[in-house]
Amino acid sequence: MSGHSKWHNIQAKKGKADAARGKIFTKLGRELLIAVKEGGPDPAGNSKLKNVIAKAKAANMPNDTINNAIKKASTSNENYEEITYEGYGPNGVAVIVEASTDNKNRTAADVRHVFDKAGGNLGTSGCVSYLFNKKGIIVIDKVSTNMPEDDLMLLAIDSGAEDFEAEDEYYQITTSPETFSEVRDNLESNGLTFVEAEVQMVPTTYVTLDEKASEKMQRLIDNLDELDDVSEVYHNWEE
Repeated sequence: MSGHSKWHNIQAKKGKADAARGKIFTKLGRELLIAVKEGGPDPAGNSKLKNVIAKAKAANMPNDTINNAIKKASTSNENYEEITYEGYGPNGVAVIVEASTDNKNRTAADVRHVFDKAGGNLGTSGCVSYLFNKKGIIVIDKVSTNMPEDDLMLLAIDSGAEDFEAEDEYYQITTSPETFSEVRDNLESNGLTFVEAEVQMVPTTYVTLDEKASEKMQRLIDNLDELDDVSEVYHNWEE
């Protein structure tokens, strides 16, 4: 689940990951496989793989598991295609679904069924993506670092970040997709760890829902997350 990265959303995402760690790791393993197939097993020369490794580490995937997945991917005959679906949730909430599949017809049918069941509908390519910007998002739990806030902000900005936000319990650093890896690497080399570190689709506007519609929207997100082929769900619901 990914909307805009507010702390309660991140906590909920972490809670889900803890409860379904095996499923999360399986999805990350597939992302690692795709990245290796596209650019090779060396992250130094494969920026996509480097980004997926950072995402996996933020999800607390052990280094041994990451390395074993990369080794397996190098010799695997499995082939997956990455597909993006766009649609509408309750009350016109914009939803983007990123998936990887070895059977496009199956995945499209599964995603469409989830949208229909929640009272939403699957749209055409481009129908909602204009409501989002692609951004690098790095989230740091305040309790995980002793670095003063001003120092961390200067480090992030000097590394190429676009924005730095300090909330009650976390820091959020926003980058362009192009500078994401460099900013993340600089922060990591200074001993910082992340609860989230990935390039996301960040909404430019948000939709508020009443209680009934919110319940439908949450079911839509949860049911999409449950699909094995779905890797990320982005939306502009103001939770």
